[in-house]
Amino acid sequence: MKRILVMGVSAGVGKSTLSKQLGKALGINVYHLDAYFWKPNWIEAPLEEFSESQREIVVKDKWIIDGNYTNTYDIREEHADTIVYIELPLHVCLFRVFNRWRKNIGRTRDDMGADCKEKLDFAFIKFIISTYHRRKKVMKNRLENFKKSNPHQRKTIVLKDKKSIEQFIKDINDKGVFIE
Repeated sequence: MKRILVMGVSAGVGKSTLSKQLGKALGINVYHLDAYFWKPNWIEAPLEEFSESQREIVVKDKWIIDGNYTNTYDIREEHADTIVYIELPLHVCLFRVFNRWRKNIGRTRDDMGADCKEKLDFAFIKFIISTYHRRKKVMKNRLENFKKSNPHQRKTIVLKDKKSIEQFIKDINDKGVFIE
């Protein structure tokens, strides 16, 4: 595991938190896609700029990239050796999004673009709810295709509850590897 994608079924699933823990345990730099996608004051980066920033990252020997961003997935997937996918229930994701907002009101998180103060609005909640079930299906296929493309050199790790997430991090911290 040297080139790792951390993806999830939804906002609030814990991608950034897990990425930071994984980066610390493995000594690998973490790149949060939100920090590249969002320009100051929640302005979206142009697609070519966003894509180019990822192309610069994926040529490095080691990296952890946190985020979904389907429109540029191919850039990351081509170079990755591992996908860690987190799939928690919708109600847990919504609760975490609300909690994150409550804890960070008026502040910009370190995994976000500059001057993107924490916000929560109806459009974001609607996006989470309306895309959750479709994402589960898409990710199942994506993970199968990823592993099939090079089964001896590519690994998929699916974490579906708090216990499996904690065990995953414990194994990495204790042994530097994930034990299935």
